Amino acid sequence: MTGKLRVHGHCNGLKTTLLFALMWGIIMLIWWATGGQRGTLSFYIVIGLATTFGSYWFSDKLAIASMRAREVSEAEAPALYRIVRELSAKAGKPMPCIYIAPTMSPNAFATGRNERHAAVCCTQGILQMLNEREIRGVLGHELMHVYNHDILTSAIASAMATVITYLGYSLMYFGGGSRDDRDNDGGGALGAVGVLLSMILAPIAASLIQMAISRTREFDADEDGSRLTGDPEALASALNKISYGAEANPMPQTAGTQSVSAMMIANPFSAEGLLKLFSTHPPTDQRIARLMQMAQEMRAQSIGMNAGYAQQPQVRY
Repeated sequence: MTGKLRVHGHCNGLKTTLLFALMWGIIMLIWWATGGQRGTLSFYIVIGLATTFGSYWFSDKLAIASMRAREVSEAEAPALYRIVRELSAKAGKPMPCIYIAPTMSPNAFATGRNERHAAVCCTQGILQMLNEREIRGVLGHELMHVYNHDILTSAIASAMATVITYLGYSLMYFGGGSRDDRDNDGGGALGAVGVLLSMILAPIAASLIQMAISRTREFDADEDGSRLTGDPEALASALNKISYGAEANPMPQTAGTQSVSAMMIANPFSAEGLLKLFSTHPPTDQRIARLMQMAQEMRAQSIGMNAGYAQQPQVRY
């Protein structure tokens, strides 16, 4: 099988589009509250795009360096090379570089601005915890993040969140409304609203939308990766082990690991209570339930195809 595999059984592409539209709505609302000056919006959009361009263009190098990972040769990791070579060839894509991170917390991630500049990284912990079939399921998930251009999606979301944050700062420091409004003492109320938006609502709204986009991308990678491997149950089993392993041995929260955490297949940090609501990853039990349902549907489809083939009339010669 060749070609890009894209399966969106849960309308996640539409959800992402709607979330981007919502984020643009917030940007325009805050821009209007600042007085709707032409230069304001374009200035902050340029800032957002500029700050994100570097992280997107060098995403693979930054993520690998943050995890202190090293590239391994085929002699060092023959199983990883065999799996990645098989899956990338099946998808009709170039083979990415392979890295191993020196941490016992079980996890994996993929990064890179496109298929030709991609890397997959597994931690030492995940390689010791999972069997080869489960690792194959994990790598299928991670490769689909690259093939679905999720790094670009995340970069755009990050740029828009930056614009929202800077527009919020504009409200806090300069107040809202036009100059005539402020001269007529009409900017006091808008200034108070600006403080509220900048300090609480705007950053929270941007973060929540980013997390929602990240969650839809995870569901997509679960589905598409399972189509690539043909084995949803392997990924479900891997997610179950990784979830318990990450809870028992969470990754240290540093600036580097926090910057990469959204790319990982599961939340690498211990999350309890309200922190779970702000996780960039969907609940593991929901992901496993969807994968098991997908496995049942694939089995039923396979049985139906075999039954149809058996019922075909035999040609006698």
